[in-house]
Amino acid sequence: MFLVSKIFWLVAQPLSLAFLMLLVGVLLMLTRFRRTGGGISVFGLAVLFITLFTTAGSYFLQILEDRFPRPSPEPAELACMIVLGGAFENVVMASRGGIEMNQAAERFVETLRLARAHPGARILVSGGDGSLSGIYEGDAHASAAFFGTFGIGPERLIREGESRTTFENARNTRHLLRENGLDRCALVTSAYHMPRSVGLFRANDIEVTPWPVDYRTSGKVRLGVDFTQPSLNAQLATTAAKEWTGLLAYYLLGRTQTLLPR
Repeated sequence: MFLVSKIFWLVAQPLSLAFLMLLVGVLLMLTRFRRTGGGISVFGLAVLFITLFTTAGSYFLQILEDRFPRPSPEPAELACMIVLGGAFENVVMASRGGIEMNQAAERFVETLRLARAHPGARILVSGGDGSLSGIYEGDAHASAAFFGTFGIGPERLIREGESRTTFENARNTRHLLRENGLDRCALVTSAYHMPRSVGLFRANDIEVTPWPVDYRTSGKVRLGVDFTQPSLNAQLATTAAKEWTGLLAYYLLGRTQTLLPR
């Protein structure tokens, strides 16, 4: 299933889909199926325009980000924090060393802040190598050096390094929480990723306190045309499409109980 999902997403992400539709359309227009080819090409151009020159990606990402607010006021005590991987550039680190982080770095920055504010809390890091090759060390491994740099001892860490998907994050985390006698932890992940994560954790009978971070939108986005930032629009549209596709797929596969958890 992991391999199928990776291959599917290579084709289904907006820019890849637009390219394939344009390619198929042009090839068909060279045959006797010109009208069909023209229709497919127009559809491909529409996907490309929406992806690059509208706020559709931001708008649908914003819906996900607004689903779970961060606790306010913060709890006086926390027993543990579960942080989902996806913040370390493991491919770069494998060749260059050091600690390299991407746009989702706030997952670990916020967990570090919570760890220092709650010195008795444990930290469960869930994240293995999600690449197709499977030859790199995942976030669970990289997190030891990150937290150690800021004085968080290894005895506070619980590392789960086998997960490649959010489904595996939830399933594998369940056993570790029971082994360590932990429950009702804060779940730290990107705000747009929180609905899918909460749905999967609930399906595995894990009660968590959603702790969203790494917001990508202002919270005030409206649908419209936007010619000012096509590369950013494409990035946000790709992220939104991936999350909504994941929500739908997990729901249809029976891995979550609702399509859009709240």
